[in-house]
Amino acid sequence: METGTKNLNNPCPGEPSESITWSAGPNQNGTRLDKLIASIVSGCSRNTAVRLIREGSVRVNNSVKKPGYRLLPGDTVTVTESGPEQGTEFSPEPIDIDVVFKDAAVIMVNKPPGLVTHPAAGHFSGTLAHGLLYHFPELGSVGPEPDRPGIIHRLDKDTSGLMVIARTQAAFDNLSRQFKARTVKKTYVAFVHGNPEQDKGRIVLPIYRHPVHRKKMATGGRNQKEGRHAETLWRVIKHYENLAILECNIKTGRTHQIRVHLSAIGHPVIGDRVYGYRHPGRLHRSNPQLAKLIARTPRQMLHAGKIAFTHPETGKPLAFTAPLPRDMAEFLKSLREYAECKL
Repeated sequence: METGTKNLNNPCPGEPSESITWSAGPNQNGTRLDKLIASIVSGCSRNTAVRLIREGSVRVNNSVKKPGYRLLPGDTVTVTESGPEQGTEFSPEPIDIDVVFKDAAVIMVNKPPGLVTHPAAGHFSGTLAHGLLYHFPELGSVGPEPDRPGIIHRLDKDTSGLMVIARTQAAFDNLSRQFKARTVKKTYVAFVHGNPEQDKGRIVLPIYRHPVHRKKMATGGRNQKEGRHAETLWRVIKHYENLAILECNIKTGRTHQIRVHLSAIGHPVIGDRVYGYRHPGRLHRSNPQLAKLIARTPRQMLHAGKIAFTHPETGKPLAFTAPLPRDMAEFLKSLREYAECKL
């Protein structure tokens, strides 16, 4: 089977779409559609594949098929994670949103970890987008996609931090141009494994869709020519025993960029189950207390703590800062207490 990706209907500048397309080859002749999806999509069970197909997130030659559909050579299979099937109503939901600033043009929100930014396969409700539409109904006419009201960029589900939302179409267009021109400054805090030898560095590695695990990104290797340019600047804020706290400034906005880049240089984000170590506690066998602290971390310790851009109407510079969320603050507190005990 030939595999590939397509950037379809993506309103988020600098980030690839979540639509993935396959072209079935002779070896897939007669293969059940649900079996194919389960074998290709990383972490997808047969039951999940059936549900995705029935939800309309999987199409064959642009048509919805049954899970038992038998593939023919040349069939084009598309898994669309950008939202619910066409025709499904997108409606507001009373979801709490931490609004740190708002005016007539922009809204600044501090997204908590665990909240999906907008509807995607398996997450057709309970997203930030649903909450935004509830609290700010006017956003329903902002942006090219109804299920991404005013949303210009996104954060991973388990990444916390600041996001800028456009309140008018003019603001959306202006901010989109700023993101595309890479003039928006986004700064993250990351807790990582290991201690970098230098106090600061620059990572320039192309990022592309993993050729096998289609929900995962990759860099380097023989497929790196297929990747998109990605650049991350980092500096050490604090060294601890076999781990460090970094500040990362991304010059580009690729999917999973910081997580992929830091993993590539041997310092994956603590708690990252996709790009991190399979058994992170083993790295700290000599320090059971620290190993336990790291092993129980439920999500990647990554927070978008700062963002700066130009106001789309006034032209004045704006900058916002969000403190560490509770789980990262508690992790840091425990880490400091452990470090003091070692003195």
